[in-house]
Amino acid sequence: MKPDVLPTIWEVPDELWAMVAPILAELDPPKGTGRKRVNPRRVLDAVIFRMRSGCQWNRLPKEFPDDSSVHRTFQRWVKLKVMDRIWAALVTECDELGGVNWEWQSCGRVFGQSTDGGDLIGRNPTDRGKKGVKRSVLTEADGGPLAVVIAGANVHDTKLLDATIEAVIVPRPEPTEEDPQHLCLDKGYDNPTGRAAAAKHGYTPHIRRIGEEKWDEYRERRYPARRWVVERTLGWLSKCRAILIRWDKKSENYLGLLKLACALLWYRRSRRLSVLR
Repeated sequence: MKPDVLPTIWEVPDELWAMVAPILAELDPPKGTGRKRVNPRRVLDAVIFRMRSGCQWNRLPKEFPDDSSVHRTFQRWVKLKVMDRIWAALVTECDELGGVNWEWQSCGRVFGQSTDGGDLIGRNPTDRGKKGVKRSVLTEADGGPLAVVIAGANVHDTKLLDATIEAVIVPRPEPTEEDPQHLCLDKGYDNPTGRAAAAKHGYTPHIRRIGEEKWDEYRERRYPARRWVVERTLGWLSKCRAILIRWDKKSENYLGLLKLACALLWYRRSRRLSVLR
């Protein structure tokens, strides 16, 4: 039976909170003294709303806790790597359910606009030199994000490739002759640096050559069959307005929102896999 399509997540579902609560209890336990903290579940709801809507922190609806408390808590979670743990836990759960395909992986990047100020921002060569940020994502065969890094828009793709592979959120299985791992890349990685980064991590690279066009038997353009998944994932992430346009001056806060969005993609998959079992 085909599972029902999960609607867009605007607040934490009960199933997800059951997994998140122990992580918060371990990494950010309540203080024994002092002022009582705000409800962490409502804080996470507010962060998701802000990520989806792109609103300013001080424009959060009144139904959420005080905006200063939400922002302060979010920044504390970022420093404690709470988003990383949530993301990793969901990837691990999907892997145990047979929902992570390591054989074919794809890496891609996309430019994004940013406001003035902040770190890891550079002039976008594709947008008249406006300040921007570059998001680099590594996915498995079905588009599940395994790693994400950011840099200024003027940083070359190949310089990000090694950092992206290093940032895989869970321990990556070791490639072997029996179980190789293929990495699909576009023309932006067709140089010695890109190939060296893929070889360093044991991948079998599949890189479109610069100037090469692929044609089918009818002389019509044919696109790579395995690279579209990373483009789709980048498109999914760009549906979140706080990710599409970077408003956060601190790069770690912007990266925290990206990691939370990646985690929610895996939650949708874990729910689907659980229903199908």
